[in-house]
Amino acid sequence: MSDNTVSPAVSPAAEPAANTSRRWPALVIGLCLVAGVAGGLGWFLNKPKAPPAELASDKLGMSRPDGLLETHSLSQLPKDLLAVPFLKETLTEDFVFYYEAHADRLGLIGSLRRIIYEHDLKLQDSLIEQLFDQPADVALWRGADGRLKDFLLVMDRGGLAKVLEPLAKVALGDTQLSKLAEIKVAGDVVPLYQLTYNNSKALLFASHGDKLVVLSNPAKLYEAGHGPVDEPGMVSTESLEALLGGQKLFPEAFGLQPRAPEVKQRLSVNSSVLAMGYQRFIPNFAGLRFDMDDKGWHSFLAMDELENQPDFDFKPIWQAMPMGASACVALPLAAEQQKPLLVKLGADDAVAQALTEHMAGAAGLCWYADSRLYTPLLVASLNDDDSAKLDGDLGNLFGSMVGAYEGKVAEHAFPVVEKQEGQTHQWQRQVSSNFGPYKAKDAEQPDAITGKAFMRVSLARHGSTLLFSLDDKLVDKALGTLDKRFPPLADVLPKDLLMPIYFGPDSMAQLMQQETLDSLPQDMEPVFYNAAQTYLIPKLRTLGGYGKYALTLPKGSEPDGHWQWLPLEWKAL
Repeated sequence: MSDNTVSPAVSPAAEPAANTSRRWPALVIGLCLVAGVAGGLGWFLNKPKAPPAELASDKLGMSRPDGLLETHSLSQLPKDLLAVPFLKETLTEDFVFYYEAHADRLGLIGSLRRIIYEHDLKLQDSLIEQLFDQPADVALWRGADGRLKDFLLVMDRGGLAKVLEPLAKVALGDTQLSKLAEIKVAGDVVPLYQLTYNNSKALLFASHGDKLVVLSNPAKLYEAGHGPVDEPGMVSTESLEALLGGQKLFPEAFGLQPRAPEVKQRLSVNSSVLAMGYQRFIPNFAGLRFDMDDKGWHSFLAMDELENQPDFDFKPIWQAMPMGASACVALPLAAEQQKPLLVKLGADDAVAQALTEHMAGAAGLCWYADSRLYTPLLVASLNDDDSAKLDGDLGNLFGSMVGAYEGKVAEHAFPVVEKQEGQTHQWQRQVSSNFGPYKAKDAEQPDAITGKAFMRVSLARHGSTLLFSLDDKLVDKALGTLDKRFPPLADVLPKDLLMPIYFGPDSMAQLMQQETLDSLPQDMEPVFYNAAQTYLIPKLRTLGGYGKYALTLPKGSEPDGHWQWLPLEWKAL
């Protein structure tokens, strides 16, 4: 286990073994999709119906984990993932070798072997392999960069309990191993040790009975009642004592029961990891979970109930989305509680109230290979067809939200271009951005563009459908879809099924290849560019060879309470 690397939780719903290879591709991008939808749906979503159950900081003596891995064998996890045909084809054995040869893992093993050798301890050289081949629970927290980094590991030592005892005897006479403090477990005094490795890194560990606890970041330990527990990764001495005493603290933080014996691997991810800081805008979504048993992998979606929970009906979204998407996510709307956010975005109270009252149904995001990863198409529903009276308010809100003072355009942003034709009303503003799809020289006033490129940000209302994108071409294509001049995504989707996620591997492979090569200019990054061409692009081609998939929830699904886990089904289209 490294302090900055985590085995990815990529695994879709299990089916019989014969069907597994057809259903696996969807999950590879599934975790990323919800992260993107968070920002786009920020306008619309509500707060939870009631406060969640007490946070981990209140009941567990630690900050709420962002991820949880529960395994029958830590060392078997990479191989269990590669047992899935799709992942084996795309990740290859290099995936396993990476974790086995990671610098932190090797540094830790090297430090322990040095201690064993120098102190003439009678321990087998396979000690580390035996340790990693035990049942374990691992809670994980994000670092400042958003990646899962700090961890707290609880392991069943089994027959290794006696084997590890000699390590404690050398703690006072070794430069890398030292006794840090003492904690009490069931009346016994248990020493807490610190092990340094790779020069600047360290971890804490303690053992009692058949339990071993390891904390990856010593700076995160605090005395119960004296620490900033709300900081990610904070762990109290009280929680260490509880874990060493056999209490299962982690599952409660994810609304789970303790792992059943038949479940060999269980990986749970909090929405905080996937929502990239926008979780307060998507309170319906609580997390994702992936279980592995003898039948394969199974997927689950955790939902939280909202007050005045709307029906889960995504059909209007798929009728408006143009065909050919790389990936899509849809979420239910919650109309209430939007007003404060809309006011912050520039709407007055009356406008915010009117917009809030007209939002209904669902909203969704789709990414397209002919656009960019950061310019998806947002589609939302209004609660009536006669929404023209909202157009003035929508235009004003668009003008206040989109654009900024351009450095070369005196003291104002570019003007909003407004168009109306039939039941379509559209607003568009040019915005300078080095990430825009249009080069500065192609603008009507090239000298007015700040930077190398620009976007044409677009908002449109077509009847009861609201469209938005940083890429105006996607909005135009969606308007063509609503006018029946372009086929909708709904034409290729399963009928009468509740589908929140769609995945088109061929189109997604094109999009990811474009984004990768665009971020690695050959003249500036020749080494990484060649590495991507050699290793990544062939994997993307393999990904593109799979068919399209729909991820569906059971009919009538609706969250009822907090952390309600709903099974996900994967349908090959």
